[in-house]
Amino acid sequence: MRRSRLTAYATSLLLAAAFALTGATAAQASEQAAATGYVALGDSYSSGVGAGGYIGSSGNCKRSTKAYPYLWAAANSPSAFHFTACSGARTGDVLANQLGPLGPGTGLVSLTIGGNDAGFADVMTTCVLQSESACVARINTAKAYVDSTLPGRLDSVYSAISAKAPAAHVVVLGYPRFYKLNGSCVAGMTEGERSAINNAADYLNSAIAKRAADHGFTFGDVVPAFTGHEICSGSSWLHSVNWLNIGESYHPNAAGQSGGYLPVLRSLA
Repeated sequence: MRRSRLTAYATSLLLAAAFALTGATAAQASEQAAATGYVALGDSYSSGVGAGGYIGSSGNCKRSTKAYPYLWAAANSPSAFHFTACSGARTGDVLANQLGPLGPGTGLVSLTIGGNDAGFADVMTTCVLQSESACVARINTAKAYVDSTLPGRLDSVYSAISAKAPAAHVVVLGYPRFYKLNGSCVAGMTEGERSAINNAADYLNSAIAKRAADHGFTFGDVVPAFTGHEICSGSSWLHSVNWLNIGESYHPNAAGQSGGYLPVLRSLA
C-alpha cells in the first residue's frame, strides 16, 4: 500500500511538472504568436513617393500601395499592419508622429530615416542648379552633419522603437546610389558631381548601418539591388529631376520599390 501511495505521489508530481512546462511553453508560444504585427516607419523612401498609387487618406505623407511596406504586408499577411511612414520625415517626425502603433504585439519594424536630417533635398538642389564646387561644398557640409549630429538623432529613434516594441525585429534600410558613372546621360550634372553624390550616399549609409548595429538592429543595404538601375543606366529605377513633379525627383519609381527595396526587406524580415 505504501509503495502504491509513493508511486501515485511521484506520478502526480511528474504530471504537475509536465503541466507547468506545457503551460510555460504555451505562454511563450502565445507571446511569440502575438508579436507578428508589422509597423512601417520612415521617410519618403518608405512611404513610396515616386511610385504612384498614393492612398488618398495619407495626404501629404504620400503613402503608396506600390511602396515596399505595402507590398510586403500584402504578400505576408501580418496580424496587423500599420503604415506611418511619411514624405519629408526627419528623425524628430518619426519620434513625434509615427511610433503610436508600436507595442508588445509588433514583430517587425522597417524604416528608412536620416536622409532628410542630412539635408538631402538641399544637396540635390545645389548640385542641379549650381556649380560643381558649390555641389561638393554642400555635400561636405552634409557629411559633417552626418559625423557630428545624425548619430545621436538616430540613437533617439532606435531607442524609442526598442522601448515601445521590445519583441520586434527591426530592419533599417539604407539609400541607393543615384548615378551610374560614365553612363548614358549626356547632359545635366558633371561626372564629378555624380561621383560626389554617390559617395555621399555611401557615407550616409555607413553611418546609419553603424548605429543600427549598435542597437542590435539589422541593416538592409539596397545598393547592390539598385546596381544597374541607377540614373544614367538606361534602365533606371530612380526618377531624375522631374520638373513637373519636383517632389518625386531622386526617388524610386514603382520598379525601384518592388525590385529594389522589397527583395531586401523580404530577405531580412
